[in-house]
Amino acid sequence: MNEELAQPAHAPTPARVDAYLERIGAARPVRADAAALCELQLRHLTAVPFENLSIHLGEDIVLEDEKLVDKVVSDRRGGFCYELNGAFASLLRGLGFRVTPLQARVFGDGGRLGIPYDHVALRVETDDGTGPWLADVGFGDHALHPLDLDARTEQEDPSGRFRFREAPQGDLDLLRDGSRQFRLDLRPRVLADFRVGSWYHRTSPDSHFTRSLVCSRNTGDGRVTLRGRTLITTVQGERHTTELGDDAAVLAAYRDHFGILLSHPPSVRTPLTA
Repeated sequence: MNEELAQPAHAPTPARVDAYLERIGAARPVRADAAALCELQLRHLTAVPFENLSIHLGEDIVLEDEKLVDKVVSDRRGGFCYELNGAFASLLRGLGFRVTPLQARVFGDGGRLGIPYDHVALRVETDDGTGPWLADVGFGDHALHPLDLDARTEQEDPSGRFRFREAPQGDLDLLRDGSRQFRLDLRPRVLADFRVGSWYHRTSPDSHFTRSLVCSRNTGDGRVTLRGRTLITTVQGERHTTELGDDAAVLAAYRDHFGILLSHPPSVRTPLTA
């Protein structure tokens, strides 16, 4: 593995790391081991929402470590995969983990693969001799714990049973409860490689991100999701749906469930390339 690709020169300052840990409600780990990685991923998933609001609010999305960390920590926002896993990679490096971005193509309807650089996930190496691990805080409803990249047997997770299966050209398909999630390319990447994928997903009429609004996070015992004006809460498998009647209710849902303060509710924007 190319160490220059795997470990960029810049890492956040200790003060920025502390601010990030405060944002996700995590203590600074004693060592960069698998137990710490598991705790950090779970804390991130319950504190920082998966959301595509920037696309519809006309906000720029810049795939640079400092700007991504600022969005999560200073702005108290979330993001989609490139933003969330980009920021999380920066945090992990600041804590001594060795992190390599990997590109993946998501399986869609009918088993059709998405575009190259459709998704970014993280290969993480720890100092306890376990792994390597696939860490991912940017795929929405997904594994709560890191997955062992070298294992080919089923891995139990609170969100289901996950398994890596060999795919053509040395890739790996990740399955959840027998259903293919994405095809992972194991070659090391850098965050800048994902700029075209990010541009596609925030501009193309073919991207599901440009066609709808979503803000969602794990709650520990379920999930809370706001899709436009529809609030969906799941608690221990029991699902409830509420239609929010006015702007005030929508703004309150963003504030109370996700900690996001907005001056007006976002609405779906026509893609730039439409």
